[in-house]
Amino acid sequence: MPGAPPTAGTGTFSYEMTAGTVRGRAGALRRYRVAVENGSGEDVAAFANEVDGALGNPSGWTADGRLRLQRVPAGAAHDFTVFLATARTAREMCAAGWVNIMVGGVPYTSCRARGKVIVNLDRWRLSVPHFVSAQVPLATYRAYVVNHEVGHELGYRHERCPGRGRPAPVMMQQTLFLRGCVANPWPYLAGRRHAGPPL
Repeated sequence: MPGAPPTAGTGTFSYEMTAGTVRGRAGALRRYRVAVENGSGEDVAAFANEVDGALGNPSGWTADGRLRLQRVPAGAAHDFTVFLATARTAREMCAAGWVNIMVGGVPYTSCRARGKVIVNLDRWRLSVPHFVSAQVPLATYRAYVVNHEVGHELGYRHERCPGRGRPAPVMMQQTLFLRGCVANPWPYLAGRRHAGPPL
């Protein structure tokens, strides 16, 4: 997206107030909220729709029939929250969860802290240079970052590229590198879990 995103917001959040449909056909139900930092210039309903689309995709985390996901409104019982935060707030929230998102002296990546999936507004708006140069659509990066950080919340760890020219596992640190793999936002491909060697 054009234009520089704001580097800081208010540190407070607006929450989506509606519930989403249950995604997935069977398995344990995990409930999540969606929130956008005030002052970020982003719309919480639009962000919620993109998060729902990433998590509810047929190639998403619910594909194997062992997990269901549902967005719930603010105030409802939930298992985790997906936050869209400016770089400064993302740094603070991630650091509180003992995660360092600094690269080259700036808050660069997104992260997961316990019960919190924190998406860095810079990445949400700008993607990353190697995706941009390869003409990977912004929507692909957005689906990737949501599924990657939610994957951590579900207990998955980082993985490596399984081979040059192959799709990158969603748990690979695609924000930092592709290492010969091809950008991929989905944990399941052709109905099977697509994973790489553990990092």
